Amino acid sequence: MTTDKETISFEAAMEKLEEIVSLLESGDVELEKAIELFQEGMKLSHLCGQKLELVERKIEMLVEENGSLTKKPFQAGTDEG
Repeated sequence: MTTDKETISFEAAMEKLEEIVSLLESGDVELEKAIELFQEGMKLSHLCGQKLELVERKIEMLVEENGSLTKKPFQAGTDEG
């Protein structure tokens, strides 16, 4: 069974997450609604993290070694420069 959350695009999830953050930061939301929004935001954040991780696994870097270019998997957070 798939839900809208599982099929939502990264960009749509980020946009919804930004809306939620804006609402929560405004302080004009009742406590129950704020908790509901927070939980939805956490789910969207997790979903975005998963989508980014999948993309990172697909990205390859071209690295020059001994005068020739070779492909290596991209590893976020490493700086070889």
